[in-house]
Amino acid sequence: MCTVTWWNILRNDRRQFIQMRIKDLQSGRVQELKEHSDSKFETLDKEEREMSHSYTDGEAEVFFTQAGEEFRCPKVAAEDALKWPAESYKAVFVAGELVAVEAPKHSVIEITETTPPIKGVGSGTKDATLANGMTIKVSQLCDVGDQVRIDTETGEFKDRVKG
Repeated sequence: MCTVTWWNILRNDRRQFIQMRIKDLQSGRVQELKEHSDSKFETLDKEEREMSHSYTDGEAEVFFTQAGEEFRCPKVAAEDALKWPAESYKAVFVAGELVAVEAPKHSVIEITETTPPIKGVGSGTKDATLANGMTIKVSQLCDVGDQVRIDTETGEFKDRVKG
């Protein structure tokens, strides 16, 4: 059971190919494929729900719904989403079982390390380390302790929320 994390259509004079990156939901292994446009794949019926992260239990992550129902999924199926702190995550269910967790579109996170802000510089960027350990480019006006909004799909700085 895999999910497509990235795809691209390639065309030449005679054929069309689909290039894609897939992630195995049980092992977390990422693989790149180049398939003909007439290749067939089985798609599973899925259901999506909003859930909150509760705690880690060995090799499983535990999530709960607003109604208090508790669900577990493999750690590798949730690790990419859990890099980004959020109130709730999008949980993907197949046949009633939690198989994957996706981060929200944006996450607000604190800057833990960066150079002092430089006023009057304009619209330049500088490196900053976030509370989750990631290093990204942020505005020159950002300082340690500021909260910034990050696009979780691209890992790009969007704006400074408060600071």
